Amino acid sequence: MSQSPSPMQAARLTIASIARLYSQGERIAMLTAYDYPTARTLDDAGIPMLLVGDSLGQVMLGYDTTVRVTMTEMLHHTKAVVRGARRALVVTDMPFLSYGVTPEASLENAGQLMSEGGAGAIKLEGGERSARTIETIVRAGIPVMGHVGLTPQSIHQLGHRVQGKTVEAGRQVIADALAVQQAGAFAIVLELVPEQLAAAITERLHIPTIGIGAGAGCSGQVQVITDLLGMSAEFTPKHARHYAELHSIIKSAAEAYEADVISGNFPGPAESSRMDEATLSEILAQTPSARLEMVEASRGIPLDRDL
Repeated sequence: MSQSPSPMQAARLTIASIARLYSQGERIAMLTAYDYPTARTLDDAGIPMLLVGDSLGQVMLGYDTTVRVTMTEMLHHTKAVVRGARRALVVTDMPFLSYGVTPEASLENAGQLMSEGGAGAIKLEGGERSARTIETIVRAGIPVMGHVGLTPQSIHQLGHRVQGKTVEAGRQVIADALAVQQAGAFAIVLELVPEQLAAAITERLHIPTIGIGAGAGCSGQVQVITDLLGMSAEFTPKHARHYAELHSIIKSAAEAYEADVISGNFPGPAESSRMDEATLSEILAQTPSARLEMVEASRGIPLDRDL
């Protein structure tokens, strides 16, 4: 199990650190993070990789798909996560159309997420179709994590369903994974792939596979933090497991706070401060002459002592 070192001992993990975990046969835990306090907490828990996923568009910004997420938004959230995580390797998603259009634009955007955002690696979707882009970015010295199977940025083409269930589709997922590895990616996300196929791909690769809805045969797993914490009252994906029920906890806390405000029970003595009564009397000018001075001063008329 990964242990969280003290701040004095903490050193930022790299793709070499992840490769070492993989070579040692340790399953790799990865979680999404989108803000400073969450990143700080997950880092303290010893999670070795944090993903600033473009899923932030749906779970943080309320978009209907990840397609609407911009480079500006990814940079904003990446910076926050990097500030919060002292040790974890921070991987950030390249948003829709920030790559794969031209090699020059792909490289420029990947570089911006690293140099300005502070990410330790970037992630992009696509197998064979993205291999040349991955190779271009890796050749420039930028670590790349691939992503095949269900690729959310292609949701309008693929729909939200398990990928690779037919002979042709399954062979394509294998070809995509091999293409990503050949292009130089250090790891690959397998999303919504049948567990047997994901396990077979994992056996054929020499880089870690990080599964999400792809069974336990992958080298590691990634989950969206809001699913893990039970933050949504509306929908939980089949592949997710709640490890807390924060939606109901936060809702109950907000309801109790509102009730205390309405009743006058908040704030109480513990949340308030007091002052010396004599000082208060002076401030409030309790004597008639002092009150007169205050009135005259408020009218802008100079008093004798001011002349």
